[in-house]
Amino acid sequence: MADTCGQVLLGSGLTVLSHPLMYIKVLIQVGHEPLAPTLGRNLFGRQVYQLPGLFAYAKHIMKIDGKAGLFKGIGPRLCAGSIGTIVHSNVLQVGHEKCTMGSMLSYSTTKEMIARSCATIVTHPFHVITLRCMVQFIGRETKYSGVFDSVVTVYKEEGLLGFFAGLIPRLLGDVLSLWICNLLAHVINTYAIDDSMSHTGEIKNCSQAVTGVSVTDAVLCSRTRSFWCRTSWLSTTAGESAARALGWTAGT
Repeated sequence: MADTCGQVLLGSGLTVLSHPLMYIKVLIQVGHEPLAPTLGRNLFGRQVYQLPGLFAYAKHIMKIDGKAGLFKGIGPRLCAGSIGTIVHSNVLQVGHEKCTMGSMLSYSTTKEMIARSCATIVTHPFHVITLRCMVQFIGRETKYSGVFDSVVTVYKEEGLLGFFAGLIPRLLGDVLSLWICNLLAHVINTYAIDDSMSHTGEIKNCSQAVTGVSVTDAVLCSRTRSFWCRTSWLSTTAGESAARALGWTAGT
């Protein structure tokens, strides 16, 4: 219980720190480009038009909504992170007690997949509300203003199914990235890291965190519009992947 509380507190802290990055990432992924491109140079020195960077986008949001505007949707996201961590931890404990078959890699990955999928399903309504609170910035709407008001609004307009919009692609993305990440980490830890090296355990944890970041970025980069947008998502997921490698679940 104490470990779960620590995970919730640590995950909540990470969620608060990374929220502005996720907010900007979401606005970019839905195609909101309020600032005109500027002329710059690419990696090869050629002049190209580039979309504004992370800090320019953040300044634009603060100019309109103030500093608090960078944390729009933080309430439901904190709820999702806390509840998801508790569900994830409890499902892992049940799996540890009842599951004894299979190889270590497939067993641990399957157990993690089930735990993460359960947490995703339970917290998806909060995820939907979080995204809708964020996207309101584009049309300057105030339809979704709080957790409870947003729950009532979604239920009245769309029913229970409205809380689970987009659940299937989200689950598929999580499962795909989890299996690829664990397979890559297993290959690296088995064939590239010598057990005789000092700090082997720490190196293996770091390898899993790095593969987690790389795979997540590769899965989602097709939805982004520029390199710096991928960088903003990378910064958000870096801490989460490292956290999972160290044994706790960050906020969704």
